[in-house]
Amino acid sequence: MALFGMFGSKNSSEDKKEEKNIPWLPLTSKEQLDDLAEISKTTPVAIFKHSTRCGISRMVLRQFEGAYDIDPNQMKLYFLDLLSYRDVSDEVGYKFQVMHQSPQLIVIKNGVAVAHASHHSIQAPELANFI
Repeated sequence: MALFGMFGSKNSSEDKKEEKNIPWLPLTSKEQLDDLAEISKTTPVAIFKHSTRCGISRMVLRQFEGAYDIDPNQMKLYFLDLLSYRDVSDEVGYKFQVMHQSPQLIVIKNGVAVAHASHHSIQAPELANFI
């Protein structure tokens, strides 16, 4: 019996990774962008644009979520499913003067984009520089 225990699955506590509760705020309408710009005057805002059909976007999102460690009171984090809300994604580009990429992370302070990154350049720890 002990022999089978050696080859079986690991202890369930070892299998489970610590799950983080990412404070995503859904970005689903163009009207939210004015509110978001206003919020950015007192609290930095980040928008993560994600394509649900893209493997690279999914991988970058997982890495981002694994490394994200900012208190929700220090930064507002918006999630944009750009396939479901393409018109919102287009308006983000117009309003904040950032060319569309996917995946993409845009940081907004005082109503303007102060930084943006796409694909593997997206690094969650770098957001601390904007707090």
